[in-house]
Amino acid sequence: MVQKQKQVDEKATEGEPSHSPGPVPVDGTAILPDSVAAAPQAETTGRRRFVSGVVEGFYGRPWTMEQRKELFRRLQKWGLNTYLYAPKDDYKHRMFWREMYSVEEAEQLITLISAAKEYGIEFIYAISPGLDITFSNQKEVVTLKRKLDQISQFGCKSFALLFDDIEHNICPADKEVFSSFAHAQVSLTNEIFQYLGEPETFLFCPTEYCGTFCYPNVSQSPYLLTVGEKLLPGIDVLWTGPKVVSKDITVESIEEVSRILKRAPVIWDNIHANDYDQKRLFLGPFKGRSTELIPRLKGVLTNPNCEFETNFVAIHTLATWYKSNMNGVRKDVVMSDSEDSTVSIQIKLENEGSDEEIETDMLYSPQLALKLALQEWLGEFGVPHLYNSRQVPHSGAKSTAIDVASLVTPNLGSSTTVSTIYQQPIMSQSTALSEEPLPLSKVEVEVVEEEEDEDEDEDEEEKKEQLLLQSDEEPMEMVLEKQDEPDTKNVNQILTEIVKAKMTEELKPMDTDKESSAESKSPEMSIQEDSGSDIAPMQTDEQLNKEPFVPGPNEKPLYSAEVLTLEDLTLLAELFYLPYEHGPKAVQMLKEFNWLRANSSVVSVNSKGKEPQKVNEWRARAEKFEEMCCSVIQMFTRLSNSANRTILYDLYPYIWDIKSIISMVKSFVQWLGCRSQSSAQFLSGDQEPWAFRGGLAGEFQRLLPIDGANDLFYQPPPAMPTSKIYSIRPYFPEDEPAVYKICREMYNEDIEGVPFPEQPDLIGDRLVGGFLTLSPDYGFVLEDNEGICGYALGTVDVKPFVKKCKMSWIPSMQEKYNKPDSEKDLSEAEKMMLSFHEEEEGLPESFLSNFPSLIKVDIHGKVTDPSVAKSMMGCLLSSIKANGSHGAFCEVRQNDKRMLDFYSKLGCFEVAKMEGFPKGVILMGRSL
Repeated sequence: MVQKQKQVDEKATEGEPSHSPGPVPVDGTAILPDSVAAAPQAETTGRRRFVSGVVEGFYGRPWTMEQRKELFRRLQKWGLNTYLYAPKDDYKHRMFWREMYSVEEAEQLITLISAAKEYGIEFIYAISPGLDITFSNQKEVVTLKRKLDQISQFGCKSFALLFDDIEHNICPADKEVFSSFAHAQVSLTNEIFQYLGEPETFLFCPTEYCGTFCYPNVSQSPYLLTVGEKLLPGIDVLWTGPKVVSKDITVESIEEVSRILKRAPVIWDNIHANDYDQKRLFLGPFKGRSTELIPRLKGVLTNPNCEFETNFVAIHTLATWYKSNMNGVRKDVVMSDSEDSTVSIQIKLENEGSDEEIETDMLYSPQLALKLALQEWLGEFGVPHLYNSRQVPHSGAKSTAIDVASLVTPNLGSSTTVSTIYQQPIMSQSTALSEEPLPLSKVEVEVVEEEEDEDEDEDEEEKKEQLLLQSDEEPMEMVLEKQDEPDTKNVNQILTEIVKAKMTEELKPMDTDKESSAESKSPEMSIQEDSGSDIAPMQTDEQLNKEPFVPGPNEKPLYSAEVLTLEDLTLLAELFYLPYEHGPKAVQMLKEFNWLRANSSVVSVNSKGKEPQKVNEWRARAEKFEEMCCSVIQMFTRLSNSANRTILYDLYPYIWDIKSIISMVKSFVQWLGCRSQSSAQFLSGDQEPWAFRGGLAGEFQRLLPIDGANDLFYQPPPAMPTSKIYSIRPYFPEDEPAVYKICREMYNEDIEGVPFPEQPDLIGDRLVGGFLTLSPDYGFVLEDNEGICGYALGTVDVKPFVKKCKMSWIPSMQEKYNKPDSEKDLSEAEKMMLSFHEEEEGLPESFLSNFPSLIKVDIHGKVTDPSVAKSMMGCLLSSIKANGSHGAFCEVRQNDKRMLDFYSKLGCFEVAKMEGFPKGVILMGRSL
């Protein structure tokens, strides 16, 4: 559980009417017949089983009923046994715990509890009264009993009282009755436990639920000592480990807290919880917990990512971990020498050449568990499926479901059965999933686009909502999933299969060691040959004025989506690994980018190739780094085209984010290789840590020169997923015609035809010609599958740039364009030509001292992705800041509302007018 950082000031209401323990009819409140109204008696089976499963207790939008039922199916399939219901946004669970559930809410809970029983999953209902309960007020205690009576009538037999994330004090009335905060909690918990008939499973979450919360420490905490002494022995205690989010939970730490609590704890594990940082996702394996912990614990419940579909690995690897020692027997008893040595060899091989700590647990390897989980998860991506994971379904809602159970057979041996879909993916993968093609009369396949039409129904609007970034909810707890292994298999069988899987199917890492041909190519040739490597045909963006192409019976699709691979999922997991570490490929990318930055002076334009050996090394490593970046972009494209849109929608904000930052970093490295000055500097600044996003994307942001420009890095994903990829690269002279074309087409979008047809180069000469001729080192172009569609140009110091223009560029333009007669009324073209013949006044020194760099950015109107403009600006500002600039400005015509709005959205602001500013022009600046 991640501690909530805000206080709740609500106090207990005095004078509440007294309620009897049994159900009392209230308008809108669910009650059951009298025959089940008495206080429940717990079912006892003798030996208590090890609690293993998921807790839904995070801050944020709860999971849907459909997702919870799918969770139960997975828990059963992978051998886990428990689900703890504690969603913080069920306000009747925490904030308004006194309120009874309505009839409609009761129906959902009854259905959920019944579904858990159907799958053999123990349903534990948790309630959190600690925010405002008065422990000494019997009316409050009776209200709590009445609430739990209602839950027990729904069929629930297991309960939990949670006192996490609350203030560590009690009210004056409680101080007169109880000796301490712990005494008050324990007294209430014992009373509720006995009232419910001492259920076989009853959990208590203390306020000091981790080592860092214990004062002065675990062994000397008066709070924990009271809990250990006074809490009834039939009640189990939840514990998160040394920290709220614990990197490692050691045997020694568990033995210490067990001595104080006088019982083995149940671990509430936050290793995969992400509700405290909305930019992070955790797809790495369950690790940092020795299997020797299993016989020393009462159970483990994981609190995973808020996005349900992203928890496949977290729950699957937990199940693998638990099954490796599920009998609670020490490893030297379970394993023979031969098995021990075999697994040891595999673990050593898995870690060879890795910077990760060598795993010493002979029963469980996180790397092998991750591989098994990804292999099974891969099959899910090929199953066409879509439901709204952000909206709880209502009874009587319109159904557009299509029955595909008989049409689609999951690949890769997946046992998942999918009954409905709401939207077919962009690329039909029926040939890979079924021997018979899906009939077009039932499923409409859109090959080129997946955007909604303007007249979409309300169901499509709901689909849009689920892709919005999550609201700023506070962090909290977790969820689990388990391994797809039959319960009948013993530990040795499991180990044998893990070893076989490792030995028979090696993962193919990203190829970063192949021979580089960069030595024989110029940097310009290398970049231009690579320029199309991360471009894929648009899949889901709305195509302007075009009808979607649907192939006929004898026609082929325009584009066939590449199939998602195990290597793609492995890369995805390593980019979004664990809270305290990145995966091996992510670490490699960070190291390479750091090295390329630190050694960029050897390839700067001022170095003149003085050290050819170092230059060749830099270019070879840069090429390998770009290959790694392209692997990330290709993974994004394949994921975006996957058939299972339900999984994609939960992953999409994260893969969009990492794709955007990696694209920007890739473009910056290309610029370093051919344009940077020897004075390039990389200062991280003194920004506060919260100025940066978390995870790998945040790491790369901090390594760019404009690390503090958070607005440029904030690029929300589109409303509907798209695999459209844009590429940003340095400008080269042969790009000039394409850049000039953009200038002509965007100069006045309302004009039909080509403006100034008699002088086709006039607009380009006036707007960008000087930049392209005299300052090409600070130029970038944007490309899609049709060619160049945007540019970002600049000069690091405008004063010498203006001098060069007056000496060479302006005279050449005066020869090219005759001076028109200024006495008569001039056309727009003539006014533009006249500007080459008029003397321009220099800008004030006081202005240039703050904004020394001049920039010019524009993107073609056909580009519908607003994030690419930020990426273009990010590349341009990174290049000029790396070479010493601390501010940039742009010039915009006073009546050009489009560009004024464009630059405003890129973080530029209108500079207050001062003497010396040109007439009819607005100067917009941005500090770096």
